[in-house]
Amino acid sequence: MEYLFAALVLTSLIGAAGAVVLRRNKYCAHVAFGAAAVTALVGAVLSASVLLGSELRMALPAYTPFGEVSFTVDPLSAFFLLSISVVGFAVSIYSVGYSREYTGKYSIGLLGAIFNLFLLSMMLVVTAGNAIQFLVVWEVMSILSYLLVVYENRKSEAVSAGFLYIVMTHLGTAFITVGFLLLASTTGSFDFASFKGAGEALPDMVKSIAFLLFLIGFGTKAGIMPLHVWLPYAHPAAPSNVSALMSGVMVKTAIFMLIRCIFEFLGVADTWWGLLVLLVASLSAVLGVLFALNETDLKRLLAYSTVENIGIILIAIGASMVFTSYGLKELAALALIGALFHSFNHSLFKALLFMGAGSIIYAVHTKSIELMGGLAKRMPWTGVFFFVGALSISAIPPLNGFVSEWLIFQSLLLSFNFPEMIVKILIPVTIGMLALTGALAAACFVRAYGIAFLAAPRSEHAAEAKDVPPTMLAGMAILAVLCVLTGVLSIYIVPAIDGVTSTITGASVASKMTYGIVMKPVATSFSSMSPVMIGALLVVMLPAIYLITRYYGGKRRIVQGDTWDCGTQLSPRNEYTGTAYAKSINMIFSAIYRPSKELVARPTASPYISKELTYADHTEPVFEKYLYNPVADFTVKAARRLSFIQTGSIQAYLTYIFITLVLLLIIFR
Repeated sequence: MEYLFAALVLTSLIGAAGAVVLRRNKYCAHVAFGAAAVTALVGAVLSASVLLGSELRMALPAYTPFGEVSFTVDPLSAFFLLSISVVGFAVSIYSVGYSREYTGKYSIGLLGAIFNLFLLSMMLVVTAGNAIQFLVVWEVMSILSYLLVVYENRKSEAVSAGFLYIVMTHLGTAFITVGFLLLASTTGSFDFASFKGAGEALPDMVKSIAFLLFLIGFGTKAGIMPLHVWLPYAHPAAPSNVSALMSGVMVKTAIFMLIRCIFEFLGVADTWWGLLVLLVASLSAVLGVLFALNETDLKRLLAYSTVENIGIILIAIGASMVFTSYGLKELAALALIGALFHSFNHSLFKALLFMGAGSIIYAVHTKSIELMGGLAKRMPWTGVFFFVGALSISAIPPLNGFVSEWLIFQSLLLSFNFPEMIVKILIPVTIGMLALTGALAAACFVRAYGIAFLAAPRSEHAAEAKDVPPTMLAGMAILAVLCVLTGVLSIYIVPAIDGVTSTITGASVASKMTYGIVMKPVATSFSSMSPVMIGALLVVMLPAIYLITRYYGGKRRIVQGDTWDCGTQLSPRNEYTGTAYAKSINMIFSAIYRPSKELVARPTASPYISKELTYADHTEPVFEKYLYNPVADFTVKAARRLSFIQTGSIQAYLTYIFITLVLLLIIFR
């Protein structure tokens, strides 16, 4: 397997170099993204080999003061490597056609080179075997993703989004670094192998501080609220193929390390850790989908939906932490299975939806759903694939989103008889918020699909739209098929994930589940379901219903006519808009949205219409206004007051360094 890992690195570097060398050649995109696809295939083979039983640990001859440089692929890292590889392969195929959008505008070679290195960096993040090595590749991943966010650097919004992203990701890295230093101070080594179980030697206070550092550091990259602020700016600003990778798999690298740090390095020490994660996750899930519902920018809508789904994943992780603290290993394993399965499923359907959004923008040249409409007839294949993604993310059975959310619900519903009142209260509240999130997510994607694909075109570009090139359709088709298969065949996938979680929780539940997804103690009293049976019934019943209605209903003459228009010609202005669709929800949750309305009346030349009214509805950016803007203003003011230390004198700067070193020696003596 060492050869597979070497091939993975080599193909990425060849792809990056080939993209630069052939940057003016018409086959540049084929070489660059073809190499990325090969890298993804090698990664998939490597991860599958590990998941089937063998483990890889490869140490390089080089030795550093911080330990050996090594790469480890255990079951947990193999699972996330598989997610990166599957999505990376589909997005690479998609990118061959999508990159034509930038021909003559930006360098395709630069995009291909950074894309290959970015894909490689994510793979190295989940296989790093040393804390310092991890921080290096983590930073490389962050910088490469920043370069991809600002790829369209002539757009001011892309540059500002990139700046916000790089600031937030470096703040997160600072917290992660301090957490690793606390662990290394106990083990005397930066190797991850020495970190396992290190929490047992740490004082309770230090252990809790390390937990909070990791939660903030990795939570920033994952996009939990209120640390999500970069996400709805950076993902829409990046090219859509990059958005698919960032939202689909990059944010999951933070989930990967959060699981590793909490369960393997620190060990779940206190119940309040899990309760805090449950609280933050529940708020992220509900608020994320609420903000998504109010968006008219399709890519910002999907970005906020990522915040929601990260919240759902963390609900499962938080529940697993609570169960672990009470010694309920089987429930902890079930919740963690739900977390990993939803993480994988979200990678599939969110990458699919971002590629669908990219296809729409490729054809319509706008991100606003209010200027779309009627695309189902003009872009039928894109419409079908986007619809599959919308069904999956809305947790409609038997697709994959339903199965993973069902596992999470089941783990929460099976929990009872906790001794502490706060746990008895918070678990049911979490169940309610998860249910509310599911309902709002369904409404969100009914709105997104209906406004974008149904009714009549709302703009000239929408009326002239055509389906995208075959490679773009192929990339979406791969993920659409996988969204269906991972749902229908979940009875075979869940036991495989159980093999991953059992190494973390110390409990295996695969043998105690009916139909692969229902725990046996509740299979008779709670509910029973088989995804394969549901899929088979749909395959049989839907054609049967159609044939029966055709036979007994007979052939009827189809009469076409104009829609009744009350004597006034219908136009796009008469259509139901996305803003109108979300209006009722906006009113119900007005305390969260804090909407502001603007009504402008202008006189007209018509003797029959005295005034022309323009209505605008704005949502207050709560986190930016009340958290980030005050912090930014304070930082700027403090920097100005401290500017006197910038004297321009080398002697003064040497003095500062000397004082800092003395203080560090006193603190760490």
